[in-house]
Amino acid sequence: MEIRLDGRTALVTGGSKGLGLAIAKAFAGSGADVAIVARRPEVLEEARAEIESLGGGRAHAVAADIATADGVTLACKSTMATLGRIDILVNNAGVSCTGPFESITDEVWQADLDLKLFAAIRTARLILPQMKERRWGRIINVLNIGAKAPRAGSAPTSVSRAAGMALTKVLAGEGAPYNVLVNALLVGLIDSDQWVRRHASQGPTVPYEAFTAKLAAGVPLGRMGRSEEFANIACFLASDAAGYITGTAINVDGGTSPVV
Repeated sequence: MEIRLDGRTALVTGGSKGLGLAIAKAFAGSGADVAIVARRPEVLEEARAEIESLGGGRAHAVAADIATADGVTLACKSTMATLGRIDILVNNAGVSCTGPFESITDEVWQADLDLKLFAAIRTARLILPQMKERRWGRIINVLNIGAKAPRAGSAPTSVSRAAGMALTKVLAGEGAPYNVLVNALLVGLIDSDQWVRRHASQGPTVPYEAFTAKLAAGVPLGRMGRSEEFANIACFLASDAAGYITGTAINVDGGTSPVV
């Protein structure tokens, strides 16, 4: 089965690096026009050129802080002005932020919720009406497996991600009569830019392969996932092939989560 997104337009937040970029490239490779949003213009331009080089649809980049209402408005309006509409929304922006519960300040809680929850709420609120009007749309919320099975010391991320899973279910119910399908992908241990940065912060004494092998020791499949594997599932959910799937939260974790 070949997954095609010809004629579709996608907006991917946090799309300049890691999983967001992998998703944007998969969409473009399947024929979609793709807009990516992140804060750093120079990194965005490199990512846009990389996406465009695949020879699929058009690629557009928007420098905006998606954690703010103004940033969300800018991202959506710029994408609409350049690409015409938004058929597929991927709420991917977010970084891992965890610590002992009593050490987490109100400011840290608010920043995490702004980036991981309110950004998704605001983008969906702006884009959902046009999807309903066309009676076709896809929203994919990228969360992590802590949304289902939070561990000690995983706040605030696990809490904001759990709220994102509830948001997914609410939007799926409201979008279903209009053929707007809403699902979540829950990240486990996936090899991406964040792990490259963490390895670099530890210095060059441990080879990256040894670093990732140690991380993956507890994964039932015995390895880290690849960003392309994650992006392939997003591409499927964004396509007509997944036309009977909505309101789900899919673990992409090599069997790590204790919760299905």
